[in-house]
This record gives sequence, C-alpha cells and structure tokens, in this order.
Amino acid sequence: MKIALIGYGKMGKAIEEIAVKKGHQVVIKIDQPNLDEFTKENLAGADVAIEFTTPHTAYENIKKCIEFGVPVISGSTGWTDRLEEMKIYCADSHGAFIYSSNYSVGVNIFFEVNKKLAELMSSLDEYEVILEETHHTQKKDAPSGTAITLAEQVLELVKRKKQWVNELSDNPADLEIISQRIDPAPGTHSVKYSSVIDNIEIIHTAHNRTGFASGAVLAAEFIKDKKGFFTMKDVLSL
Repeated sequence: MKIALIGYGKMGKAIEEIAVKKGHQVVIKIDQPNLDEFTKENLAGADVAIEFTTPHTAYENIKKCIEFGVPVISGSTGWTDRLEEMKIYCADSHGAFIYSSNYSVGVNIFFEVNKKLAELMSSLDEYEVILEETHHTQKKDAPSGTAITLAEQVLELVKRKKQWVNELSDNPADLEIISQRIDPAPGTHSVKYSSVIDNIEIIHTAHNRTGFASGAVLAAEFIKDKKGFFTMKDVLSL
C-alpha cells in the first residue's frame, strides 16, 4: 500500500515507522515546509492519505484529499464541530473517509467499556461522574478529542448531565472534564463515578504512541478501495 502522510510531526513519524515495518511505502510527506507539494498530481500515486495535523488545518486537509480522490483517515482533533459537514461532503463527492479521535485499539475498547458503564450508572443519581485527561504539554487542544468522545458517550446515556465543561463546575447538569498538561505523558483518560459509599473508575493509560500509530495504519489498510464514512468501530468490527 502506498501512503501519503499529511502532517509529519511525532505522530507522522511514528506512523511511517509502523507502516514501513508492515511492508507499506510512504510516497509523499506533507508538512509546513512543503505545503506547496500538497497537490492532486503529487497525491495521485497514493492509495490512502493519513492526516494528523492541527485543529486549524485539518478540515481543509481532509477536504483536499477527498477532492483529489484519495481515501483519507484523520486523527486530528479540535475541529469536529464541522465533522457532520465533512461527512456530507464525503458522501456528495463519493469519497472515502475515516475519523477517530483516537486510533488505539485499546482506547476503542475503552470507549465500549465507557458506554456500558454509563448505561449501568444512568439511573443511579447518587453517583457523581467526572472525567480527567492528562497529556504532554505540546498537545494543542484541551480537552482531548478522546475525552470529548468519552464525555459525549456519557451525556447520551446519563440524562441528568446536559453538557460537558472543561472546568470545575457547581452546576449539577455539567459533566466536568479536567485537563492536565504534564511532560512526559502520551495520554491518560479516566472516568470516575463517586458516591458517599464508594468510587467506580475506569482508566486507560498509553505508554507511547505505538498504539495510536498501529491503529492508524490498520485503518488505512481497511479503507483502501472503499467508499463512504467509517469509524474505528467499523475497522475493529466492534
């Protein structure tokens, strides 16, 4: 499989390492110094594009890949207020697009555990719920995309919570997400339900970027030659 990397930071380099080990070829790497090379002609030799950039550039990067007819997977966070718009553009353009806030297989299993726990706790008003996430200081968005996904899952099932906030709150309808930026920290997410009697907590801790990179390459293998919008649930058959 021939891969175009859109974004060649730490994640892009980790993805390249995993992809090459699996026998794939990175045919072009687009980053700040060579944005002028992000053209239809230069991406014509790629089977799939993997996009990990910034909240401010992701939308246009993904749109360009779809416009160029290249299946694209994106793990960029902080832009997903426009995700529904991108899904429509993908469908109208007969494109192929995977989005996940986190490509780690372990995190996607964690998402499923979170939904099940929220379902079990939904009617137990005596338990207060709070989310915490810790990442390295270079992470540009807060809360993390993974934390937002976890929060949205809780909001869907725990109806006494109406919206998430990225701060401590006195409003019982708020679902608090506490963000910390500490080096070194690839990523830790926790969801805790607390009562006067006990606590119930689930935690996922990443030890390095390998899990994210491996999942991204797995998603790229999945979407090659497909059309439509997919998530890691589709990739992992969850």
